[in-house]
Amino acid sequence: MIQRIDSAPGLAPAIGPYSQAVVANGFVFTTGQVPFHADGTAPAAFEDQVRVCIENLRSVLEAAGSGLDLVVKVNAYLTDAGQREPFNRIYAEYFGDAKPARTTVCVDIWDIPFEIECVAVVRTDAVTEEAGA
Repeated sequence: MIQRIDSAPGLAPAIGPYSQAVVANGFVFTTGQVPFHADGTAPAAFEDQVRVCIENLRSVLEAAGSGLDLVVKVNAYLTDAGQREPFNRIYAEYFGDAKPARTTVCVDIWDIPFEIECVAVVRTDAVTEEAGA
């Protein structure tokens, strides 16, 4: 069974023909999350943008029955190599010792400073509840 999450609570709806997350075979696959609040605004400071982006990621994961503690793989797309150190510092605040596997690249992305996507395991109790529903 595949579950598609078009719009997680508290986030702006997807702006294209895609789901914010897809749950399949006990995993959740997220789209790239960006550092914008639901109203389209973004903090000025890069460090705060990283926090907003990871909080957006957390919201999508929770809507899918998962969480940051269950992330197994992260892909991060920075637009400036100078972002690496502050990104890593804030990233470590959220992932700490969990340390999912991660790929980070520096790319040119249209009108956004960076993007984060991930794959996570769905909580066992979430899978059980869904199966019983």
